[in-house]
Amino acid sequence: MKLALCIGINDYPGTENDLAGCRNDAEDWAAALTARGFSTRLLLDAAATGEAIRAGIGDLLSATVHDDAFVITYSGHGTWLPDTDGDEPDHRDEAICPHDIATNGPLLDDELHELFSRANPGVRTVLISDSCHSGTLTRLNHPIGDHPARTRFLPPATFLPTTARPRRRPTDRRPTALLLSGCSDLEYAYDATFNTRPNGAFTYVALTALQSLPPSATYTDWLDSIRRALPSQDYPQTPALQATRSQLAWPLLS
Repeated sequence: MKLALCIGINDYPGTENDLAGCRNDAEDWAAALTARGFSTRLLLDAAATGEAIRAGIGDLLSATVHDDAFVITYSGHGTWLPDTDGDEPDHRDEAICPHDIATNGPLLDDELHELFSRANPGVRTVLISDSCHSGTLTRLNHPIGDHPARTRFLPPATFLPTTARPRRRPTDRRPTALLLSGCSDLEYAYDATFNTRPNGAFTYVALTALQSLPPSATYTDWLDSIRRALPSQDYPQTPALQATRSQLAWPLLS
């Protein structure tokens, strides 16, 4: 069985930091994964609350067993919070930003790790993030027409005063999911436009590269192909792959 959850959030009420290409990203990932035999579920804008994302990951993971594949794609804002439990070398907990972040806060990397760790043994869990997950999960808005570029990072002050809450330190930090991210931990990911249609620069390049790969291609081959186009002068972001040796041996998106 092959399951996928594709998340795309343009609308961030209460933040004045809406994006343009994230819904398109999610729909494009869903189409590509469906063509590869995945049963896909979409969470777009208002449907992509923190609880809905948590529930979606949990529900689909609980339905998978040994030798199944589960792919999560996320396209939207990222942020960070000061690390309070001492498990981050950069003293920051990175996070993804649900639609309701202004009222209910972000979904931290610690919590994502805990969610993924619930997978049954032998499940191939893959996270594809068009933003950076291992570092600062951030997106920028590339100029479209005459509009100037604007930073699309959500500072912690946007939501922290009403959402600060104690968090327990994870006891198990073993790798749980293969991660393909749109940029390194110190870079930004970009909203872009291709043929007048908004998309994440990473999503567009990654899906274009995927179409040209042979059936025997690996995740490393995919990353190498993506890096032929990124970073570029227009989009100075370096896609990254984080995986164990055994995860790198997984069949690509299968």
